[in-house]
Amino acid sequence: MALRFPATFPSGFDLTLKPSALELPLRWRRPRTIFVNSMSDLFHSDVPDAYIAQVFDVMARTPQHTYQVLTKRAERLARLGRRLPWPTNIWMGVSVETPKYSWRISYLRETGAAVRFISAEPLLSALPDLDLAGIHWLIAGGESQPGARRAETVWFEDLRDQCGRAGVAFFLKQLGGHPSKRGGEEAVLDGRRWLDLPVLKVEPVLGSPRGSRKQLVR
Repeated sequence: MALRFPATFPSGFDLTLKPSALELPLRWRRPRTIFVNSMSDLFHSDVPDAYIAQVFDVMARTPQHTYQVLTKRAERLARLGRRLPWPTNIWMGVSVETPKYSWRISYLRETGAAVRFISAEPLLSALPDLDLAGIHWLIAGGESQPGARRAETVWFEDLRDQCGRAGVAFFLKQLGGHPSKRGGEEAVLDGRRWLDLPVLKVEPVLGSPRGSRKQLVR
């Protein structure tokens, strides 16, 4: 993408901050679901703490939107997360591609995010016996670019079953493989699509004024 659109990415693949774009969500009145830094990592070591705080401030000021933030830098997330606001519209996730990276889940649990999710995409091996305590959503998918490594269907079936036992919503994006070789095959397990989302249940807040509500994840 950086090579194809040099005007949009003048610094190529180098990490680039765009403070002028930070307040764009304030202008969007209609609610949106926004994948923050979909082509980068907000908690990259070269992103200043103050800049991350600005991003979270904008997210907190726009409760009409739902923000999904995904990182591989789970240690930094946990360290900074103690000083960041966590309104219910900020969903926080970590990538877990193989068992080697399952430690990231423990750091994710330290955050105050109302929705904590795991992105098992691209899934590169089985992920047996995950500790899903405090996790609300798991997204799974195989590699899908040219030269994609094969993902076994049994890996996805096991994740679905683990989520079922733990009460975690399971979302299967795709089974992987080169797009031209998938033949339009849908991501189906046992005859159905798995597109579950975490449910935010609205409940009264004890001791609060009448009509006040609090969102909790179920």
